[in-house]
Amino acid sequence: MPADPSSAATSHQIARKSRSNLAIALSCLPGERKRDMISFYAFCRLLDDIADDPDVPIETRRAEMNRWRQAILDQDRSTHPVLTEALDLSRKYEFERSLLIEILDGMASDLEGDRFETWEELLAYCYKVASAVGLVSIEIFGYQNPRCREYAVNLGYALQLTNILRDVGQDARDTGRIYLSRDLMAAHGVTEEQILSEHSNEHLHGLLQEVHDRARAYFEKAESILPAEDRPSMIAAEMMAQVYGEILEKLRSREFRVFDERVSLHPLKKALILTLFLARRFLNSF
Repeated sequence: MPADPSSAATSHQIARKSRSNLAIALSCLPGERKRDMISFYAFCRLLDDIADDPDVPIETRRAEMNRWRQAILDQDRSTHPVLTEALDLSRKYEFERSLLIEILDGMASDLEGDRFETWEELLAYCYKVASAVGLVSIEIFGYQNPRCREYAVNLGYALQLTNILRDVGQDARDTGRIYLSRDLMAAHGVTEEQILSEHSNEHLHGLLQEVHDRARAYFEKAESILPAEDRPSMIAAEMMAQVYGEILEKLRSREFRVFDERVSLHPLKKALILTLFLARRFLNSF
């Protein structure tokens, strides 16, 4: 079923306004799959904006997220044109709507708390906001080998842990949130007060190095289990892995100075990576 033109325009407007690495990576995709991924990206972006809007009272945000959750369960296409597209995608690619609920619940969890007691709790959060996104994405990309789902889960962990590591300072400064698990912090002798006061020392460096190492291990695991026959269709995912992998190593090379500035890749570097992956897609087409 073709997307309603008004909803497609809304999705493209959302994608154009965003400068996220995922939005850039979608340029690697062929026409129809690119349009469908833009629709899915818009769904994720809108949910994130609803949950994180500081100008809206938290009770209002919570009620809106609950409204979207019920709309997904009821397949209510009247809630928002972008939700209509997401529901259409679940039918078109035959993925469970429960994945959309997982993503929503992960983003909505920021409204209920901003601390994780254990590493396992943090990974459960990463699964919802990143791995579940990956599981939907590979359905849209198209894959043959069921092991590709394991690839998506592990890459999701890697990407989200890199995000968490990069944003330690910004999250603490802007929202008071700390996504590093308390058990890992305690193991390294790092306190919440130290992070909120933006105090760096060897204990914090050791903590962030361990998060780096765990993220790197997930990148490597994802790379090792990506089935060869599915590599051509996973080109956008591999571009994300390349971009975030380089961000992860840039953090390490800067000795995890997460309170100084938010680490990113230079636009020219991103353009080079995009060009290389576009060339790879072109060569794979023969």
